[in-house]
Amino acid sequence: MRVHVAGAGKMGLPMARHLRAGGHALSVSDPDPARLQLARAAQLEVVDADAGLAAAQVILSSLPHDDALLAVAAQVADVAQRGAAWVDTSTVSLHASAQAAQLCTAAGVRYLRATVSGNNHMAEAAQLTLMASGPLATYEELLPLLRLLGPQQFWLGEGEQARLMKLVVNLMIVQTSAMLAEALALGRKGGLAWQDMFRVLGASAVGSPILKAKSVQLAQHDFTPTFTVEQMLKDVGLILQAAADSHVPLPQTAATQQALQAAVAQGWGGEDYAAIIKAAARAAGLES
Repeated sequence: MRVHVAGAGKMGLPMARHLRAGGHALSVSDPDPARLQLARAAQLEVVDADAGLAAAQVILSSLPHDDALLAVAAQVADVAQRGAAWVDTSTVSLHASAQAAQLCTAAGVRYLRATVSGNNHMAEAAQLTLMASGPLATYEELLPLLRLLGPQQFWLGEGEQARLMKLVVNLMIVQTSAMLAEALALGRKGGLAWQDMFRVLGASAVGSPILKAKSVQLAQHDFTPTFTVEQMLKDVGLILQAAADSHVPLPQTAATQQALQAAVAQGWGGEDYAAIIKAAARAAGLES
């Protein structure tokens, strides 16, 4: 297939490499010159966005927010071939995604929401979990391509189910860090050693895959970001908006939003979202 990747960031670039390695003719575009340089260094074909979109049978995008999604949706509707498929992996609101769907329908473009669970390291290793919604026939046609991105794929329905499922997953992820932040603050204040807590938690009934994965880094007090506090704040805002639209109270998630804000206020907004652990420690009178 002729594939164009719109967005060559931390997720888009490794996905593009996997698609090319899978035998697809591939081009890349991005508004950031630095990202385009990385794409060229990976020996990917860099093209003008409109040219890439117009030539593609399949368009894959990884975008940072609603405004970027709607901008690409307008471009896709304007220049993509009728019958082309647009696969978007971004974490965005259900409302913006539904607007994009309307533009695609009017332009004769098939629209597959294909959100992913996993960070940039998992994207590099082709270990993403993919959650798709949209036309079932399109999903089944593109499944061999989607399998190049990771070992597990789920089709969830014809509409915005993939967007909501990604928010559900991220709610669990951020709440795990919030729970860990309070537990570590309590343990430290009572005299437990930092690394001892991680050893025991990882071996206990609460030793979930996400906790074990984060423990490798956090046990060394390493808050190098795989996903920043500010990025998680954006996603928590989407979660709370989706909840408000459906009249679902999420009091714990609302409190976690404030913990993330506290981390930003302390200057840790660019660190890993697990920096809420440092915010909880600071609130308990501990050195962060």
